[in-house]
Amino acid sequence: MKKLINDVPAVVPEALKGLVRSSVGLRLIEGTTTVVRADLETVLAAGKVALISGGGSGHEPAHAGYVGPGLLSAAVAGDVFASPSTDAVLTAIRAVAGSGGVLLIVKNYTGDRLNFGLAAEIARSEGVEVDLVIVDDDSALGTAEETAGRRGIAGTVFVHKIAGAAAEAGLPLAEVKRRAEAAVAATGSMGVALSPCIVPAAGTPNFELGAGEIEMGLGIHGEAGLERGPLLPARALAHALVDKIVTDRGFAAGERVALLVNNLGATPPMEVSIMAGDALDACAAAGLAVERIWAGTFLTAIDMAGVSLSLMRLDAARLDALDAMAMAPAWALPGHPGEPVTLPVSLPGPQTPVAKISAEQGDLGSVAAIMAACRALIATEPELTRMDQIVGDGDIGRSLAGGAEALIAAESELKPLSGATLWLRVGAIIRASTGGTSGPLYAILATGAGNALNAAGPEPLTQLTDAFAAGVAALRALGGAVPGDRTMVDALAPAVKAMRQAQDIKSALRLASEAAELGAAATAEMAPRLGRSSYVGARVLGHRDPGAQAVAIWLAAAAEAMA
Repeated sequence: MKKLINDVPAVVPEALKGLVRSSVGLRLIEGTTTVVRADLETVLAAGKVALISGGGSGHEPAHAGYVGPGLLSAAVAGDVFASPSTDAVLTAIRAVAGSGGVLLIVKNYTGDRLNFGLAAEIARSEGVEVDLVIVDDDSALGTAEETAGRRGIAGTVFVHKIAGAAAEAGLPLAEVKRRAEAAVAATGSMGVALSPCIVPAAGTPNFELGAGEIEMGLGIHGEAGLERGPLLPARALAHALVDKIVTDRGFAAGERVALLVNNLGATPPMEVSIMAGDALDACAAAGLAVERIWAGTFLTAIDMAGVSLSLMRLDAARLDALDAMAMAPAWALPGHPGEPVTLPVSLPGPQTPVAKISAEQGDLGSVAAIMAACRALIATEPELTRMDQIVGDGDIGRSLAGGAEALIAAESELKPLSGATLWLRVGAIIRASTGGTSGPLYAILATGAGNALNAAGPEPLTQLTDAFAAGVAALRALGGAVPGDRTMVDALAPAVKAMRQAQDIKSALRLASEAAELGAAATAEMAPRLGRSSYVGARVLGHRDPGAQAVAIWLAAAAEAMA
């Protein structure tokens, strides 16, 4: 792997600092990966709706490149291809929340929906008026009933602009949301890849394409698309992409549209320009009147070679919104080096009650089991990353290792705790430190177990089995998975059942570990129905689900520690 980076864990913060230092009007919230407008106080004083977008990094210039007047108020960045944690999103909401309320613009990926959605719920409980818009402009998969849903891809840039113009005009939150949702419904996108991309933490491509092979309709993390086939001339590809969008979104001859020709990361400007001309010709052949066009780099998949096309149906209001004033780095503003990097922001703390530390002796056995599980996840990070590259996007190893490292760092804080207090604190640490889909799922697993311990009986084995079962039930309720979906639930559900057959705590963990291992092994023969693996289809057969495998790994380590 050849990349212009320093240390893999520092890729995102260093990239954001470089962006802020080389741009006008941006600041970082100190200690975070959230970029905000430098004139934030003026924006809040005006009582306008604040717009927040974000998600995994690796899509630059999205999302921080669209922070500025007429566009976003803030952008919150996760690790590469991993959603930011719930707490990171919550920090961004608290930073920009004013009397006008906050609208979250979220691409349709499980981790983003979970983390942004949970953050919105917490913010509402603190009195913040906040709402969400889900962008699902992907035209590759049709209605996507057999997958996790239509993906949010480069058409998100159009939604930023439409919502940004409405917010800048001082419209209320409900109207800004309505216009953003109408823009989503009016937009379709379709991409073609000539090469895979390389996640820095993985160091190898996340899929393979032959020398003369392309993939049509893939996602922005390298998820599988419609089909693979031979490389065709740019003209033929442009017509195929436009035709697919037109059919999917029902564009009719004579309609006015805006066109976005987007470089997926490693496509030379010359080729982007060729595709732009061919895309205009393809639109004309379909009878569409292109009134606005953008061609360049807007929302990428790291270093993937290829392009995506986005078409948005126009009416007078939408055209005016596209033409409205906007200033942001990705909207072609020059930079001024030497300005301050960070913006000190006084952020209000959580308004909900925080559990007090228990005065009783800490549960050192549980803490030891937690530490053993964390060390096992850190040690197996490369294995889980490799597994996830095959069936997903390669981020699970780093996400889980990051959460494990945070828990190990907090060991001295956890040792005095026990019962509900211990597990609620574990959930809070995971929530703040672990991005992607794993963060909220593991946080709710620990939080659900902690909540159950408040009502559990005094017998230790009953406490353990009831709390574990409650945590798994909470996880399933939030994530929506059931056994057979090829997720971590396929390891957790049999572990719950096995644990209830035990006679003591040691045997409970041993039986749960053995059941989780069998459940993880069984996923190799399951067709995926949820998560990013659902886009890969039959290619996953023969490979275990990395989420289920991770459960088997940490349960085995915990059982060994307790033995």
